[in-house]
Amino acid sequence: MSDFRGVDFFQLDDLLSDEERAIRDSTREFVDRELIDNRRIEECHRHGEFPRDLALKMGEQGYLGPTIEGYGCLGLNQVTYGLIMQELERGDSGVRSFCSVQSSLCMYPIYTFGSDEQKQRWLPGMAKGELIGCFGLSEPDHGSDPSGMETKATPDGKGGWVLNGTKRWITNGSIADLAIVWAKTPDGIRGFIVPTKTPGFSAPLIEGKFSLRASVTSELIMEDCHVGPDALLPGTVVPEGLKSPLMCLTQARYGIVWGVVGSMMAVFDEALRYTQQRTQFDRPLAGFQLVQEKLVWMHTELTKAQLVSLRLGRLKDQGKCKPHHVSFGKRNNCWAAREVAKLGRELLGANGVCDEYQVMRHLMNIESVYTYEGTHDIHTLVLGQHLTGHAAFRG
Repeated sequence: MSDFRGVDFFQLDDLLSDEERAIRDSTREFVDRELIDNRRIEECHRHGEFPRDLALKMGEQGYLGPTIEGYGCLGLNQVTYGLIMQELERGDSGVRSFCSVQSSLCMYPIYTFGSDEQKQRWLPGMAKGELIGCFGLSEPDHGSDPSGMETKATPDGKGGWVLNGTKRWITNGSIADLAIVWAKTPDGIRGFIVPTKTPGFSAPLIEGKFSLRASVTSELIMEDCHVGPDALLPGTVVPEGLKSPLMCLTQARYGIVWGVVGSMMAVFDEALRYTQQRTQFDRPLAGFQLVQEKLVWMHTELTKAQLVSLRLGRLKDQGKCKPHHVSFGKRNNCWAAREVAKLGRELLGANGVCDEYQVMRHLMNIESVYTYEGTHDIHTLVLGQHLTGHAAFRG
């Protein structure tokens, strides 16, 4: 069994409810059992495979759409959801990404913008992990600027729609049963539920990734892809442009804020153990000043990220969390996780590049997490606009 000890310098456990701690601990045990103790995540990483059976197992545990009320979901609070994301990413960012996309980018828009019929049709199966979703917003030429999207949905004159366009960097795309696709219509940007077996829809796998290798990343290609009237998410907001998809991204970014704490915890715990056990010059590495300085820096940034995550979660549960709060968390915590992973790799020396240890896998993964769902610079501009009142997104 994994002997991971957790990191709780400021006794944050005392600020969690009994239910929050219990679900955090059970998720920790799930990750140890399913990914770490059997070294399965290393095998998935080596072969570039997602552990597909985990979808059903995560559904059984209630990890999919856990904050949704009804439809087979648990209706948990936001802090508990964050703690689940933390523990899943302690195992691997790709596993957390799967859960994040399923919950925040697919189930959330159906629950928030969908009709009663759409909710009944899709959400119960997604909660069980029997149906997998993906989220199509980013395009090959429009990553940080989704307003430039070229994907179009044209009315077919019979109440349905014809979709044409390409999305890229889509988690779960090649294994999904449905895609939440955002497209320009004559009235503005709208969201659609597109079954992936629809003629004209394809999702080729993106090969050759060095990051998130245990996660499926794809393109979505729609060529005269015809969907019926029941594909349109009726609650997507037309006059306010990208507000609806950005609401989804805010939910997912919140999960990332917690998730990367799990990555930092895994890296710090491994680096601390390694330096305590590894002897050089007749003493443990942990006894050298330069090593201690790195460990203290890692621990400090990890602890600060935990505090940010918990405060953000409490604000979210109180209905007081704003998008710029989430941008602060995403920007700070992903940057810290990236730096922690780099220092962890340094502390393990040459051993740090081998998958006998976790750190290199986390270091490669954080490069994707640092970039997706808003780069560090984009979140800097979001915060800059909030502080100054001036939008600097365009020259």
